[in-house]
Amino acid sequence: MPFAFTAQDIGGKGENYMKSKIQYTDEPIGVLRVVKDFLPPPDQLVFSEENVKVTISFKKTSIDFFKKQAKKQHISYQRMIRQVIDRYTSDYQKSA
Repeated sequence: MPFAFTAQDIGGKGENYMKSKIQYTDEPIGVLRVVKDFLPPPDQLVFSEENVKVTISFKKTSIDFFKKQAKKQHISYQRMIRQVIDRYTSDYQKSA
C-alpha cells in the first residue's frame, strides 16, 4: 500500500498554516536586565589537539566503504576514518 503524504508531512505549508495573524501592540515590555556574556571567546570554542600524520595501507574494500558512507554524510572519508579510530581509542582508554 503506497503512503500518502500531506504538505506538512514533508515540510511544506499546509492549508491551515498561519491562518491567524499575530496582532502586535505597542505595550511596555517590562523590566529588562543585562545578561552576562556566557559564551567563551572564539579561540576557546574549538579544542585543538596535536595531530600526527601517518601513512597506512587499508584494504580497497574498506576505503570504498568509507568513501561511500562519507559521501552520504557529505564529509571526507579521511575525517570519518579518524573519527572511528578516535572513538575506538576513547572507549578503550576508559576501560584500560
